[in-house]
Amino acid sequence: MAALKVRIVPDPVLRKKCVRIPAVDSSVQQLIADMIQTMHEEGGVGLAAPQVGKSLRLIVIQMPDDEAFAVVNPEIIKREGEREIMEGCLSIPGYQGLVKRAVSVICKGLDSDGRPIRIKAVDLMAQALEHEIDHLDGILYTDYIENPEKLFRIDSTDMETSDLVDAPIK
Repeated sequence: MAALKVRIVPDPVLRKKCVRIPAVDSSVQQLIADMIQTMHEEGGVGLAAPQVGKSLRLIVIQMPDDEAFAVVNPEIIKREGEREIMEGCLSIPGYQGLVKRAVSVICKGLDSDGRPIRIKAVDLMAQALEHEIDHLDGILYTDYIENPEKLFRIDSTDMETSDLVDAPIK
């Protein structure tokens, strides 16, 4: 396993729609292992392939006290409820924002061995699935922030605020 470089806004790979993975082979399994290692080193809950420069439909997630897992070609097939929650992203360091996410989701895809899986998730797990799957379509959580007052700087970075949202940040 090797940690990979996390891509930061405005890297164009973060805005590309990712391609489906035709088969889970040893190269995909190695990428999964490397992504999990990267997620651990960066202190994230989830990571999507474009965040490490790969335009592939692949995510990894690890909830506190659970094992990390991968979903290949993930797709949310059902959403229920809505809540506004604080969200951040490894590709947008130094910021968090209030976004609306589902309370629960059902996701389907393939596991790291290429077997079909279905995940019923609530709260943080549902949020992580929505957030990471958005990455696969070139969507960042900041795209959901309509009011710039709902985006908060949490530490100093070299990032330009204009890279995050079109509206000026106060």
